[in-house]
Amino acid sequence: MSRTISPSANRPYGLARVARTWKIARSTIYAQLSAERARVNCAEMQGAADRDTPKRGPKTRYSDADLVACIRAVLSESQFVGEGHRKVWAKLRFQGVRTSRVRVLRLMRENELLAPTRAPRVRGPYPHDGTITTEQPNEMWGTDATTVMTGEGTATVFIAIDHCSSDCVGIHAARVGTRFEALDVIAQGVREHFGGYDAGIALGLKLRHDHGSQFVSHHYQEEIRFLGIESSPSFIRMPEGNGCSERFIRTLNEQLLWIRFFATVEELLEALHEFKDRYNQHWLVARHGFRSPAAVRAEHQAQLSIAA
Repeated sequence: MSRTISPSANRPYGLARVARTWKIARSTIYAQLSAERARVNCAEMQGAADRDTPKRGPKTRYSDADLVACIRAVLSESQFVGEGHRKVWAKLRFQGVRTSRVRVLRLMRENELLAPTRAPRVRGPYPHDGTITTEQPNEMWGTDATTVMTGEGTATVFIAIDHCSSDCVGIHAARVGTRFEALDVIAQGVREHFGGYDAGIALGLKLRHDHGSQFVSHHYQEEIRFLGIESSPSFIRMPEGNGCSERFIRTLNEQLLWIRFFATVEELLEALHEFKDRYNQHWLVARHGFRSPAAVRAEHQAQLSIAA
């Protein structure tokens, strides 16, 4: 309509006059015209590609085939194995073959010449396909360790968590995290929830742990076997198998270890026991309907008393 000739003025009406009369924003019209031009240009470029138009720009000295041959020669002459694309690119430059590192990476990837990496291989079905939470307390505990810097140096913090109520059953810190220190949190939980420390007193309890040197040591395994606890190691390279302990350690870091400085390990130990009580009584667990771990354990104990 804007190109229509006015019979009185013998001139086109113009886009501005037509938009003003029809009460249409000119920006909308310009946007539609731009989109139409973009579609036309895209169609023209696709047509040019279909006609096998030669690539524009300067031509490289070496074709892809020639460069792959040079790369293979560099790899075969190397005195080492598993060299990556950066070293291959550098050796090509030493030989006078000038090309970009990105191109060397692309060609080595396309021709399967990249250095092999050791990826974890899981045979058969995915091992961790169930749940680690339990229906009743004292059926499975989880234990793990973390470290924190103090005024006396790095200290190791050990924790133990119930997989049902999510309450902390034991917490301990030591300057050196040995297998003996790792057993302290288990001893705390056994004495509090099983009423003592004797042979077979915790029969029926499973202990989830990772493959740390403290937890797989002969002394540690013998001691939990003496208490009647069954060892339940998590799958290798699958930290979700010990997820309850990992989640508590994250909370411990965010709420205590990362926001306070401890001059001594003894000061750290006092703060850990205070945090354990505060966490069990007041921390709200989402999967328990935002109830505290102590409230969840008390509810289960009440149900057991009624059933008995």
